[in-house]
Amino acid sequence: MGKNRVSTYVSPKKTWEGTLIGSLAALLVALIYRSFFLKSLPLQETLILATLILITAQISDFSESLFKRNVQVKDSGSLLPGHGGLLDRFDSFLLTTPLYYYYLIWFIIPK
Repeated sequence: MGKNRVSTYVSPKKTWEGTLIGSLAALLVALIYRSFFLKSLPLQETLILATLILITAQISDFSESLFKRNVQVKDSGSLLPGHGGLLDRFDSFLLTTPLYYYYLIWFIIPK
């Protein structure tokens, strides 16, 4: 989705346009999620947390892609054919899950 590549070496199909649209969609989903499940979470906290998660998800995704490039493996498994392997389905969670947990522990729950 787009023409301007983010990094042709690490992830040749990722574009800045796709990153922007995905980020906006993630922020929208965070706001919708908040309105149904986290009504007590202030809007400012929701936007901060969502922004931190979407940036960290990109870093996590690129880290996994770089790891695969370094070991010269195209797919991390064959359980989901054509999807780059099972690890590609969950690579964004590798760093975002601990970030979410510690953000809640340090900034949200103590209040």
